Amino acid sequence: MNEPLAERIRPKTLDDYISQQHLVGEKGYLTQHIKNGLIPSFILWGPPGIGKTTLANIIAKESKRPFYALSAINSGVKDVREVIEKAKQSGGLFTTKNPILFIDEIHRFSKSQQDSLLGAVEKGWVTLIGATTENPSFEVIPALLSRCQVYILNSFSEEDLILLLKRAIKEDLEISKKTIKLKETDALIRLSGGDARKLLNIFELLVSSSDKKTITITDKYVLDRVQKNMARYDKTGEQHYDIVSAFIKSIRGSDPNGAVYWLARMIEGGEDLKFIARRLLILSSEDIGNANPTAFIMANNMFQAVSTIGYPESRIILSQCAIYLANSPKSNASYEAIGKAQQLVKETGDLSVPLHLRNAPTKLMKDLNYGADYKYSHSYTGNFAEQEFLPEEISATKLYDPGNNQRENLFREFLKKRWKKYKY
Repeated sequence: MNEPLAERIRPKTLDDYISQQHLVGEKGYLTQHIKNGLIPSFILWGPPGIGKTTLANIIAKESKRPFYALSAINSGVKDVREVIEKAKQSGGLFTTKNPILFIDEIHRFSKSQQDSLLGAVEKGWVTLIGATTENPSFEVIPALLSRCQVYILNSFSEEDLILLLKRAIKEDLEISKKTIKLKETDALIRLSGGDARKLLNIFELLVSSSDKKTITITDKYVLDRVQKNMARYDKTGEQHYDIVSAFIKSIRGSDPNGAVYWLARMIEGGEDLKFIARRLLILSSEDIGNANPTAFIMANNMFQAVSTIGYPESRIILSQCAIYLANSPKSNASYEAIGKAQQLVKETGDLSVPLHLRNAPTKLMKDLNYGADYKYSHSYTGNFAEQEFLPEEISATKLYDPGNNQRENLFREFLKKRWKKYKY
C-alpha cells in the first residue's frame, strides 16, 4: 500500500484525536467553539508531527463547513485569491457556516501573501486556520495576528506516542496482518523526537522490512534496523531537529567546517532561511554572550539582512555569520546566570523589594521610608557605592560567574574590586 501509515490511521473525529485536551477535551476551547457553531480564525502553533493538519480537517468536518487547504511552501497570492473567490461563492457574509481556509506552514508566507488574507478574514468570507512550527509573534504580520486566536499544541507525551503505536497495531489492516509485541519503546520514541509522523514511519519500516509473522519490538531491534545516518534532510520533521542540533553544536564547538557543512545540508534541504538566522541569533547570546558582544550585533544584522534579501544571496550572509560565530570566543555565563536566577525565584518565591530600592512617587510612600538610604551611584567616586541590591533572605547570592575568556576576565577583575561578598 502506497499510503503511509500516518495517513492510514489519521484520526477522523475529535474522539479519536490523541492529546491536546486543553483544546479538544470535553471543556476544551475548540470543542466549545464547535458546539456553539461559531469558529473564530485561529493559528495552531506547535512542533512538527503533532497533528495540526489533522485537527483542522476534523474541525471542518465536525462543523460541516467547506474546507480549502493551501501549503505556504508552494502557494502564492494568486492561489490565495482563487481559493478566497471559491470560498465566497460557497459561503458568504451572512452565514455562520463560512468556509474554512487552512494554510499549512503559514510562517513561510511573505508579508504580501499574508496581506492578501486580511480582507477575507475581516469580512468573514473565510475562517482562517493557520498552522506553524514557528512563533507567530515573529512570523505572522500584526494585522493578521490581531484577527486570529493563537492556540498552542503541546508535544506528545510518551504515553500518547505509545497509545498511537497500539492504535496502529490494532486498527491498521496492513500492520495487523502480523503479530506485533511492544516489549520496549524507548528507542522508537527517542528516534521520533516526539514527532508522531516520524514515529509511525519508523514503525512501519520495521514491520514491513521483516518477513516474520511475529515481531517483538525491543530497543536493540529498533536500533539495529533503523539507519542512524540518513543523508536526506526533511524540513517537515524527519531530520529537522537532528541537523539543526549538529549545526549549533558545531558552532558551539568552534568548528567552522562542521558549521558550514550542516548549514549547506539545511539550505539544500529547503529549510526556512529565517529559521536558521533565528537559531544563529539565539546562539550568539547563549553560547558567545559577553565573551564577544559584537557577535550578537552581527547576528542581529544578519537576521535583518536575511529577512530582506531572501534566497539565494542569503546563503552567503548565513555562511559568513556562522563562520564568524564558530571562530568567536565562547561563554554561556549569561545563559547560566538567568537560569540560576529563575530557579532561585521558584525556590524563594516573591521576596520583598528592600525599602531603599523601592520607588517613592507619593508622600505616603516617602513617609514609609520607600527609597530612603538609597545611594545614587553617580554621586560617588568611580560611580559606585556599595549597597544591597538583593532581598535580605538571599543576600550575597552569586548568580553571574564570568566566563574564562579575555573580555569576561576583565569583568571578573572589575567585580572583584567592588564586591567582596560575592567572592569573585
